[in-house]
Order: sequence, then structure tokens, then C-alpha cells
Amino acid sequence: MKIQKTLATLTVASILSLSLGGLIYAADNTFTDIESIPGKDKIIALHEQGFINGVTATEFRPDAIVTNAEAIQFITKGLQLNLRTMKFIKAPQASDNFTHVKNDAWFAEAFINAFYNNIDLPKDIEPSKSITKEQFTYYLLKGVEKVGNLPMINLVQVAITDEDEITAMYQGAIQRSLKWNINTLTSGAKFNPKSEITRSEAAVMIFNVLQYLKTNSIDSINPLNNK
Repeated sequence: MKIQKTLATLTVASILSLSLGGLIYAADNTFTDIESIPGKDKIIALHEQGFINGVTATEFRPDAIVTNAEAIQFITKGLQLNLRTMKFIKAPQASDNFTHVKNDAWFAEAFINAFYNNIDLPKDIEPSKSITKEQFTYYLLKGVEKVGNLPMINLVQVAITDEDEITAMYQGAIQRSLKWNINTLTSGAKFNPKSEITRSEAAVMIFNVLQYLKTNSIDSINPLNNK
């Protein structure tokens, strides 16, 4: 398949065209099941701007375990990864690049967006399988690297007591996520890399990513604003 990129990427300016901070104390909350959730304000802020959806109109289901399909939807929608800057001779199909993703699946577009925005997903990823904290962190950080023109930093390794449980290819992303306050360690300085991530945890990470990009990206011009 031939693909021509007419513009390099979406810049962070298009993602943060509205201030997340301005919505953090939104009075109206359509979700009735997040009152006692630590990330409540962040979930509300993201939902108000259309970055995340509930399972129903009134339920976010914060404690529900996130599947791979939901995770990719969270990441691509939260970071606004799409094909707007690309031209194709033939419309891309999810099944072209993923063994277990059907073209008519509700999440097919998210997987297409992830693939063409360089999210490093395995070809045989199973959409219905739950995703771990280390996997979600890795995919999310790949998205951050796609949209954010970030300055070089001197990364000082954070001590993680369960580091021996972390998959080697995810270590760099995890360290950056801690440096950028996207993730925090639990008691005992543990990351719990193999734990299944919940919807509320995923939403908080998305919010933290957008806040980091808003503060640290050195992009200042969004080419799509001039279309």
C-alpha cells in the first residue's frame, strides 16, 4: 500500500485547543458512579471536552478492567491521533495490519489510527484481552512522542522496587512516565507493571499526558489551523 504524508503530524496545539484546567471544577457531572473516585475531576474534564466517553450516558464504570480495544480507543481519541494529515491511494483497513481486528469492529478505526501514527502494536494483538499497566504506559508514551515535540531531558532513573517484573522493552517508557508525572509509584516504590489497568486509571494517565504536553511541548503552530 502506498501512503503519502502531506503533513508530518498533528501538533499538540490542536489537542489542547481548549484548556483542561478550565474544566477541572466542572459543576455538571453526567456520571453517577465516580463520586468516590480519586480521579473524578480529571475524568469529568476529559469527558467535557470529548476526549473520553462513558460506557453509558450515566456510567463511566471506573473500576472496570480496560481491554486492548478500549485502551487503543482511549489513546487515539485522547491524543487525537487520526489520518487527517495523510493521503492514501486505497482506504486503509484494520485487517491489513492486525490479525484479530475485524474491519467492521467498533474499534477498527482506532487501530488504524494507532498503526499509521506509529503506535507500536503487535500484529497479533487481541482486542478483547485485558491490558496491563506497563503495556498501556508504553503505547501511551509512543503516542506522546508522535504528537509532542518535546525537549531533550537528562533522565535520572527512578528506583522501582519491582523493576525485575517490568518487560525490558517497556522500561524506558515507564521511566519517562514517572519523570513526567504521568504515572506515580505505589507504596513501597512499586510500579505493578503486570497489574490490569482500570478505566479510571487510564483516564487519569490520559489527563496527565495532556497536562504534560500543554506545559512542555515546544510546538507552537498547528498547520491544520491554516487549512
